[in-house]
Amino acid sequence: MASFHSYDPAQGHGLPHDPIKAIIAPRPIGWVSSLDEDGRANLAPYSFFNIFCSAPPILIFGSEGRKDSVSNIEATGEFVYNLATRRQAEAMNISSGAFSAGVDEFAEAGLEKLASEMVGPPRVGGAPASLECKLLEIKELVDLEGNRLARELVIGQVVRVHIDTDYLADGLFDIEKAGTIARCGYRGDYAEVSSVFEMLRPVIER
Repeated sequence: MASFHSYDPAQGHGLPHDPIKAIIAPRPIGWVSSLDEDGRANLAPYSFFNIFCSAPPILIFGSEGRKDSVSNIEATGEFVYNLATRRQAEAMNISSGAFSAGVDEFAEAGLEKLASEMVGPPRVGGAPASLECKLLEIKELVDLEGNRLARELVIGQVVRVHIDTDYLADGLFDIEKAGTIARCGYRGDYAEVSSVFEMLRPVIER
């Protein structure tokens, strides 16, 4: 019979490190580019990220504390999601640094900027795919008691998709060839997609 370590998050986990981000993993990385009101580029990765609607495609990322990306997106209403891969993992990690406002993380990480078509922020050169987005809503999170948490959700709709054709095989995006990476919790754990398997949903006849 299995034994469980059970706890109330409000009372502490009693372990060397908080396990929740390791349990809810791997998580896609929202590598987000934006522009401030003066047109200066910003680039930062967010591990609380995913797609929550397919038609239209709607992306959401969570920011723990007000970051430059959120302020930029609130001011301009635009951002770009760039696919993070193993080949650019080190550059992505550099862009996560706590740089001062106005510092260009593209330059700090040695990344090329590619012009977007529907929004102002640039795309990451070398990223196998990028999604241009326009802001729908910035939502402040509260807890069960209604306390504000200084945590925000940024919700955006995809208005333009870019896919490097080198990563298309028979019309399908090749996630293994792209080497997509994901966040796996704790201080610096990541995973790379190296294999996939197919399992179709069952057809239930009524």
